[in-house]
Amino acid sequence: MKELKSTEKVNARIRIPGSKSISHRAAIAAALGKGESHIRNFLRCDDTIYTTEALARLGVDISFGEGRLQVTGSAGDLCVPPAKEEIYLGNSGTSLRLLLSVAALARGNVILTGSPRLNERPISDLIKALAQLGVSAQSLGKPGFPPVLVRGEGISGGGATVDATQSSQFVSSILLCAPYAQRDVEIEVTGDRVSLPYIDLTLDVMERFGVSVERKGYKYFRIPAGQRYTGQDLTIEGDVSSASYFWAAAAVTGGQVITENIYPYSTRQGDIGFLNLLEEMGCQVKREKDQVTVRGAHLRAIEADLSQMPDMVPTLAAVSLFAEGRTSIRNVAHLRHKESDRLHTIATQWKLLGGRVDELEDGLVIHGGYPLKPEATDPHDDHRLAMSLAVIGLKLPDMVIKNQSCVNKSYPGFWITWNRICSELLER
Repeated sequence: MKELKSTEKVNARIRIPGSKSISHRAAIAAALGKGESHIRNFLRCDDTIYTTEALARLGVDISFGEGRLQVTGSAGDLCVPPAKEEIYLGNSGTSLRLLLSVAALARGNVILTGSPRLNERPISDLIKALAQLGVSAQSLGKPGFPPVLVRGEGISGGGATVDATQSSQFVSSILLCAPYAQRDVEIEVTGDRVSLPYIDLTLDVMERFGVSVERKGYKYFRIPAGQRYTGQDLTIEGDVSSASYFWAAAAVTGGQVITENIYPYSTRQGDIGFLNLLEEMGCQVKREKDQVTVRGAHLRAIEADLSQMPDMVPTLAAVSLFAEGRTSIRNVAHLRHKESDRLHTIATQWKLLGGRVDELEDGLVIHGGYPLKPEATDPHDDHRLAMSLAVIGLKLPDMVIKNQSCVNKSYPGFWITWNRICSELLER
């Protein structure tokens, strides 16, 4: 566990590692493509390792070199693991959803499964959409949940309606593999569409690897058949979600943090909108071509609709404990199906520390300014909760975070970097 010592004002310059979301998508496009790809600044973390190992199990020549991922594409010709062997994906929901469509391109049976928590995360809407495209995918346990057996016979194509209420990754999964369908694929997106910027990330990766998509906003997509990805030399930009914890550190301590490898004017990562929220709360933000500077100040509460950047809920919830007034976070009911039930876990852990939090069906209300007390907190194996608790620990001497290694899911070097910006960070 980690015992945190509070610090006065953070003053740091940090280079942010590559985007996890882009790393997943680039690995899949390269694996399905023709020729060699070299993906630089690829984020090597638990989740992306599950994705790359799964692609290797499907016959892709994929390996980590010095500072990059090297892929010899399969040209869409995937093999399958030996009969009855499962591909284990840990607690990586992104790996499961994106690879479900990839498995359909393998000629044979593929079983995708993961940790107990992963097998509680619903995928019925993706299974239904794939069925409309001629893909046979069947839950082996509770209907609509992993483990799932995919009978790989290719993707026929045609039209599919995708309910994206629970996750935009259902749409991204089909988009990534649609070029390899036997005929054109048309996707109609329904439901309360959430996390839409992640679809932009998917389309951007597809374009970088040579595939074009026709679209009407986020409601309709058409992918002409016969297109193929080609190998690329690609450098992945920094992960905005990971940068947010350091911006939050500046916010709550009144200090300054400069994050390099962040491109605020060109990035497709929706979490860049967190900077607008920090400005609304009173922080000073300086945006440059490839870096962002955040300076903390007296914080005030805000109202925020985070439906399009749900990963920022724990970070904003941490900052809000130190803001004057009531911060309202809404339209994020889908967070109950993440690595933990994030809304409930935030509410319980923040209350454990003395915070006043109202848990709503689709959000949180955090009352700032209440006195906090150090306790042993449990992020419930949720990486984003652990890193957000670290932000709180900057202002709360001797707070303890259990199971600190869960940050390896998205940011293996987090605690090393955090140690640099804190006055003291002890491990016991």
